[in-house]
Amino acid sequence: MFMGAMLDLGVELRQVEQELAKISLGGYHLHTYRAKRREIEGVRFEVHIGHEHPRGHSHEHSHEHGHAHEHPMASISPISPISPISPIHSHSHDEEHPHDHTHGHPHNHPHSHGRTYSEIKQMILAGTLSGWVQGKAIAVFERVAVAEGKIHGLPPGEVRFHEVGAVDSIVDIVGGCAALDLLGRPRVLAAEPVDGVGWIDCAHGRFPIPAPATLEILAARRIALTQCAEPHEMITPTGAALLAEFSQEFGPMRGLAAEKIGVGVGSREHQTRPNVLRAILGGSAEAGGHDWESDTIAVLETNLDDANPEILGCFMQAALVAGALDVFHAPIQMKKNRPAVLLSVLCAAGEADKFSEMILRQTSAFGVRRTLADRRKLRREFRTVQTPHGPVTVKLGLLDGRVAQVAPEFESCKKLAAEKNLPLAEIYHAALAAWKAQ
Repeated sequence: MFMGAMLDLGVELRQVEQELAKISLGGYHLHTYRAKRREIEGVRFEVHIGHEHPRGHSHEHSHEHGHAHEHPMASISPISPISPISPIHSHSHDEEHPHDHTHGHPHNHPHSHGRTYSEIKQMILAGTLSGWVQGKAIAVFERVAVAEGKIHGLPPGEVRFHEVGAVDSIVDIVGGCAALDLLGRPRVLAAEPVDGVGWIDCAHGRFPIPAPATLEILAARRIALTQCAEPHEMITPTGAALLAEFSQEFGPMRGLAAEKIGVGVGSREHQTRPNVLRAILGGSAEAGGHDWESDTIAVLETNLDDANPEILGCFMQAALVAGALDVFHAPIQMKKNRPAVLLSVLCAAGEADKFSEMILRQTSAFGVRRTLADRRKLRREFRTVQTPHGPVTVKLGLLDGRVAQVAPEFESCKKLAAEKNLPLAEIYHAALAAWKAQ
């Protein structure tokens, strides 16, 4: 359903297939077609194993007709340009596993024959996917493997995904990460997840909804879950892992200006609501008419009057590696005339708890102040300029279609300076001069 929504947003199936071809995975083919659930139309995306064909459909294979826009989806025009931080707001309570070729509930389990998480990780690393898609796909799989391992008492690397489920999961997860990459890696928000009630049958017996792995995955990121009266499973472990990895915030839409809406269609009809997943691509609605990007970040602060400088330096490095947007400290004067340090961490709003815990565990802080701040940013593009010493990447900041800022990329300058045995400043100024000469 997630892949169906991405295709409905304008991602071309041909591009997704090209990305999937970058890993050594065969024995499947893809089908897409328009379908309705409770009179809401969207894209149905199916993975078929071997020579399997969809029941009741005579649609051509995706590799025969090229891409998903050979059907009525062609009338949906892509957004250009797509802002890299425009949010996709996945707003649905109707997620389910999107594959028809298995019977019952195709949950991954660790004791059947098939690929282990370690084998799947190596397959992804051995491919030629971009570093971002590789990293995200592995991270999503790891969330499932850690949850299954905890349930069954196994190390995550030994968790096995059953043979059909492994192919499904790889296509769903790698394809989903590739689709987000093709959309420009947007900031992802989601509605609060809601699952159904009742029971599911899988290889280990009968379990209540939510499935054990789904619950573990959501709990690991402390994502609140609500159940409704729908007598079906609506969030699978794969869906939970995608939510946990990508969504920065959970809750109702606030100030979202929709630019495009995509709908992914599930296989069955639900009793209480349409079985669709809705994805909204857009930006923040705000006055002013500028095309800058905007988002909401968390500002974490704490006053430290007993900070060890070496520990503080180590924390700053660890926080940046963990994904903090910025970390800095400034001298302040505290009570009892004590000289102290104001430590600040900027991070995505959805990661505020993660970095608050880091501060409390890795510094001498006894408390952390947290505020949310609206941020405005120049749209960014990267270009390569040719200097007398070699190529250098420069970062452009754009506002209302005009270049407002130009900055040579430090790592690019540093690498060239080392190769040519030249001062970093010389490379930096040469890059600026090359840009101005264009």
